[in-house]
Amino acid sequence: MSEFTQNPETIEKEVIGSLTFHNSDPIKQHPELMKQIETAVTLGNAHHSKVTIIFQDDSGIKRVDTTLWANGAKFICLKGGIWIPISKILEIKI
Repeated sequence: MSEFTQNPETIEKEVIGSLTFHNSDPIKQHPELMKQIETAVTLGNAHHSKVTIIFQDDSGIKRVDTTLWANGAKFICLKGGIWIPISKILEIKI
């Protein structure tokens, strides 16, 4: 297990819309996070492949297995139009 995945709570992607991301404290992100995001978007669009996203909301570290469709400057978009701030993502496991 990676240093970025300290016992995350596994959730369904449909729950993400009810989570809050108000805490502005910086988190330790994987050094290759942006490359992980790019690879996950390619896999999501070309093969509809799921990835594991480890992220932190205001109540702790979460894990979701889902398809990543797109990314912007500040957010990623999951299948179903659900958004997660990139600043809160610790790691994406392909």
